[in-house]
Amino acid sequence: MTLTAKSVARAALASALVAATAGAVVLAASPASGAASTLAAAAQQSGRYFGTAVAANKLGDSTYVGILNREFDMVTAENEMKMDATEPNQNQFSYGNADRIVNHARNQGKRVRGHALAWHMQQPGWMQNMSGTALRNAMLNHVTQVATYYRGKIHSWDVVNEAFADGSGGGRRDSNLQRTGNDWIEAAFRAARAADPGAKLCYNDYNTDNWSHAKTQGVYRMVQDFKSRGVPIDCVGFQAHFNSGNPVPSNYHTTLQNFANLGVDVQITELDIEGSGSTQAQQYQGVTQACLAVSRCTGITVWGIRDTDSWRASGTPLLFDGSGNKKAAYTSVLNALNSGTGTTTPPTSTTTTTSNPGGGGCTATYADGQSWPDRFNGQVTVSGTDNWIVTVTVSSPQRVIATWNTSATWDSANVMTARPNGNGNTFGFTIMHGGNQNRPSVSCRVA
Repeated sequence: MTLTAKSVARAALASALVAATAGAVVLAASPASGAASTLAAAAQQSGRYFGTAVAANKLGDSTYVGILNREFDMVTAENEMKMDATEPNQNQFSYGNADRIVNHARNQGKRVRGHALAWHMQQPGWMQNMSGTALRNAMLNHVTQVATYYRGKIHSWDVVNEAFADGSGGGRRDSNLQRTGNDWIEAAFRAARAADPGAKLCYNDYNTDNWSHAKTQGVYRMVQDFKSRGVPIDCVGFQAHFNSGNPVPSNYHTTLQNFANLGVDVQITELDIEGSGSTQAQQYQGVTQACLAVSRCTGITVWGIRDTDSWRASGTPLLFDGSGNKKAAYTSVLNALNSGTGTTTPPTSTTTTTSNPGGGGCTATYADGQSWPDRFNGQVTVSGTDNWIVTVTVSSPQRVIATWNTSATWDSANVMTARPNGNGNTFGFTIMHGGNQNRPSVSCRVA
């Protein structure tokens, strides 16, 4: 994204409190003895990547390149792979600056995220003046030519960027591409798959972090539809641009998990969080922990290296200050990544069967999921009915901080009532244990 586009787009959506997932973890001054000492190495411990956006014109800056080479293992071109940069004149393609970034990354053993093949912004002038069939064909030709040129060199492509509108409707953004027909996104994904069968194909957007927002639901429905019809989509990118007016939502983990449950990877693609000190560090920690809690969250990319490199530099939103020094946010992310490999405790189960007086019954079976020093995941599978109500009871000071695959309400701080939400009969939750690692009790009844 450009500064202009993002400035318009970032009319902050008010959100609930600072991420509950940030918890009350103490931010250590340095990684624990024996822990990985760089972001990439720490992320690799759990099979993930940690990347950054790179500008070609900064590859001559020794401080910038030193941090890039040391800390990150995935690279995204900030602007050099967008439509106006790669096809400035129709059917005349220009890859010089993009190649500088790709070649540097690959020479350093890093992988590359391609950003972005089709977008309503940063179109070259010749494309902006087109419409209808001519525009559709030009877009598909662009997708095909660029993806073919980089075939075998791209880990993931942002095939389509920011195609949904902000606001309460949850529908598509009005754009010249949208006006070529509602199937334009599907057509772009199919063209990208034909051009580079080995790359993961992603849809990427902003303000899709809060599960309750209409825009998030609109994107979710599109991905659900694509998966049901065999449209080739492999991943969803969450830009994750946060500030005091739009903090990390308390249901962020739920959002990531619900998309992952559709059978796609989720990636945090453009992370930056305005602020400073411990508040910023805790929000960065919360985002990192949310990714680590979702097995299909494959990696995190921050949108720039130093604060002064950022499109929102005045908000000091990145992990390194303008001089290249590590900030408190860096330490919080590194520590979360180092502890995030966690331990998966041997599955245990608690089963309660409740008979329905009208005949029939249901069984709720609890099993442990992944655990961390401060929290653990649990999963409940219901059998016997599709019309169930499950009561989950935790013991103080425990609290449930995230749920997925269920509609949940709380009867009290310690008692949660879960119902089906159309995503099957298995649901899960994350419990901040506060030192009490007793497993919850579960009971089931037929609604």
